[in-house]
Amino acid sequence: MNYLLLVLQQLIASSTHLVAKNITSEIHPTTVVLGRGIFTCLAFGIWWMIRRKTLSRIQRSDLGLIVLMGFLNLPLNQLLFIWGIRYTTAPNSALAYALTPAFTVLFLALVMKQRPGWKRVVGIGIAFVGALIVLLDRGADASAQNTVGNIMVLLAAASWAVFTVLGRRLVAAYGAVYSTALTFFTGFLLYTVVFLMIPVPSDFEPLFAFENSLHLWLQLLYLGVVASAVGYGLWYYALTHMDAGRVSVFNNLQPVFTTILAFLIFGTQPTMLFVVGGIIVLAGVVVTQRAQDARRVLL
Repeated sequence: MNYLLLVLQQLIASSTHLVAKNITSEIHPTTVVLGRGIFTCLAFGIWWMIRRKTLSRIQRSDLGLIVLMGFLNLPLNQLLFIWGIRYTTAPNSALAYALTPAFTVLFLALVMKQRPGWKRVVGIGIAFVGALIVLLDRGADASAQNTVGNIMVLLAAASWAVFTVLGRRLVAAYGAVYSTALTFFTGFLLYTVVFLMIPVPSDFEPLFAFENSLHLWLQLLYLGVVASAVGYGLWYYALTHMDAGRVSVFNNLQPVFTTILAFLIFGTQPTMLFVVGGIIVLAGVVVTQRAQDARRVLL
C-alpha cells in the first residue's frame, strides 16, 4: 500500500511540472506561489477546523523546526521551483528532481552522519541513469538559455531533500497530515513577507480577466489542493513507514510519469529509448527498496 501511495504521489508531482510550466507563462511565478499557498492553506484550514479537538498540542521545543520547515517549503522550495521552471523546460525540471535521492544521501551522510550502504547508492545511481536516458530522449538539455532556470530547480530539489529528511521528526510527533499543514501555515506567513519584499511587479490582472481566467484559477486550485495538500501529505505519510532514502528514490519516477502524462495530454509518442530508460528507472527503485541500511555512524 505504501508503494502504491508513493506512485500516486509521483504521478501528482509529475503533473506539477506540466501545470507549473503552463501557468508561469501567463502569471509571474511569485504570484503563482502566493495563489497556490492560499488554496493549500484553505484546504488545510478546513481540515484543521474539523480535526482541531483531536490534534496534539504543539511542543515549544518543536517551534524552531516548524518555522525552518515552513521556510524550506514555500519561500525556498516552491518559489525556486515555480520561478525556475519559467526559465527552463519541464524535462529539465524533472531531471533536477530525479537528483533528490542523491541530495538526500549526501545530506544524511554529511549532516546526519548516516551511512546509506553501497546497495542503496547503486540503486539510486541506476535509477538516475534511467531517468537521464528518459529525459535526454524527451529534450532535457544544458543550454545556456536554460542555465538560470536549471540552477533554480536544482536548488529546489536540494531543499526538497532537506525538507524530506528533517520532516521525519515532525511526522513522528504529529502525524503526516498535521505536519504538512504546519509547514504550510508557517511557510505561507513567511512567504507573504518575502512576496512583499521581492521587487517584481505582481500581475493579478490575468486572474480577474473574467472572460479567460477560469483556467488559471483551476490550475492554481490544482497546484494548491492536489499538488501541495494531497501530494505533500502522501509524501509525509510514506515517511511514517519508510526511511528518507527509500522514499526519495521514487522521485526518479517523475521523468517517466511526466513523459507518460505528456503522451496522454498532448499525444507525444514515447520511443524505444524511453521504454529502456523507464525499465532502468524501475530496476533502480527496486534495488534501492531491497537494500538494507548500513546502520553505522560516520566518525
